Formats: sequence, structure tokens, C-alpha cells
Amino acid sequence: MKAVCPICPHRCALEPGQLGLCRARRNVHGAVTCENYGRLTSLALDPIEKKPLRRFHPGSLILSAGSYGCNLRCPFCQNYEISMEGPEAETVFLTPEELTAKALALSQAPPGNLGVAFTYNEPLVGYEYVKDCAALLHQKGLKTVLVTNGMICLEPLEALLPQVDAMNIDLKAFSRDGYRRLGGDLETVKGTIARSVGRCHVEVTTLIVPGENDSEDEMDAEAGWLASLDPELPLHISRFFPRFQMTDREPTPTKTMNALIQTARQHLRYVYSGNC
Repeated sequence: MKAVCPICPHRCALEPGQLGLCRARRNVHGAVTCENYGRLTSLALDPIEKKPLRRFHPGSLILSAGSYGCNLRCPFCQNYEISMEGPEAETVFLTPEELTAKALALSQAPPGNLGVAFTYNEPLVGYEYVKDCAALLHQKGLKTVLVTNGMICLEPLEALLPQVDAMNIDLKAFSRDGYRRLGGDLETVKGTIARSVGRCHVEVTTLIVPGENDSEDEMDAEAGWLASLDPELPLHISRFFPRFQMTDREPTPTKTMNALIQTARQHLRYVYSGNC
């Protein structure tokens, strides 16, 4: 029996045994399950600023956990080795209880640990694992952080938000065509940002890819919209370097970066440069 995945706007209608576009969710006996549940490809204690979060407990460390899979197909992906993988990925299995125990142990000894950041791949394709871990982390007084592309449906987002302390949300372009080329939907991501601001700490990242989203007009529109939500919403403007399917491109010129940062600062109080 076909089953429709409820997590993201792709709404993959899957035949029995079929994987979704994200390669992390599968129809098992008529229900879409999180096949990457507890399967971690990466685990590291990182500075919170690396997420990037500049205004959420600055100077702290956080245990960063990644799995595999993604519901976008960005040709410039920085973590394509795991985000484009599927069940064949090399992983270790940690239950929510085991991950929480690791995070708690790290928090109780120098240099400390805030909690867990779900990052590296798109964490919300492993929605059930993130939700189960977040509940346990909060019981132990630890923080839950998401580094996400924001491609999630409203109902699962609303169910998860009470357990989330901070998010960095990628806003990869500010045009419908820009998102269509990535296999995503601008309005969905805008909705995620708008729903999350005020419910948890939110920062936004835009990677500037030459010839794709590097116009001052587009940045002016993006920063103006973000400021309409909260003029103190931090925006990270990151420099592109050749990766994945875009190794033929040059890095974003520093002149372009500087111009876009100045444009954004006409609307937003906190604008940071990344990868510069």
C-alpha cells in the first residue's frame, strides 16, 4: 500500500519498500518510517559559533550529531558526502538515551557542553529521532539546536518547536526560481522562519553563490523581509567555495560579499560574514 510522507512538502508517495527523495525515510508495511533513526555519521564537540550561532550562548561548546540524507539537491552542498548518502552510509547507532547520556557527561566536565546540535546533514529527515532526543535532553536541562534547511511541513514543525532552543535556518535564495533549482520551496522555508522566530532563538544563513543569488536587489528584499519579523534577527552571509557539482566556479568575490553585507545592514542589526 502506498504511503505519503508527512514531514516535508515533497509529500513523497511511496510504494512498499520505497525510499523517499531524502533517502532517509521508507515505506515499511504501509507507514513511512525514519530509516536513519539513531544512525550517526558524525559526532563532534564544536564551538556554538560553528553552527553558526553567534548570539546563543557565545563561547560555549555543543555536541554536534549528524546522520545521512537531505530533502534538497543543492549542487554546492558543503557536506554532500553524507547529505547525499542513503542507507549504505557508514554509521554508528546511538539510541536517544545514549546520545543524551553522552551530552550530559560532557556537560559535567570541562570544557562543558550546552546540549546537542543536530547538523551536518538535514536533521529533519530524521524527524522522529530528533524529537525523541529533544524531549530527553530537556529533561536533563540540556539544549536542543537544529541546523536545518527549513523544508518541513507546518504540523511536524509545530509539534517539535516546544522542544527546540535554537535554530540556524538556511535561506538559500530569495526567489522561487532559485529554490526550484535546488528542489525546494521558498514559501515553505519562509514559513519555517516566521513560525520559529519568537518561539526559540533563530539565526539565518545565506550562502552567496556567484551567478545564483548574489544580486544586491535580492539581498535587499531578503534582509527587508527578515527585518519585518525582527530587525535583531542575526543573518550570516557566507562565502561560496567550489564544492560538489560546482567545482568549476570561482569563490564568491570579496567585493560582492562586502556589498551584500552592507545592503543587509541597512535592515538588520546583526549581520555576520562567514567563510571569509
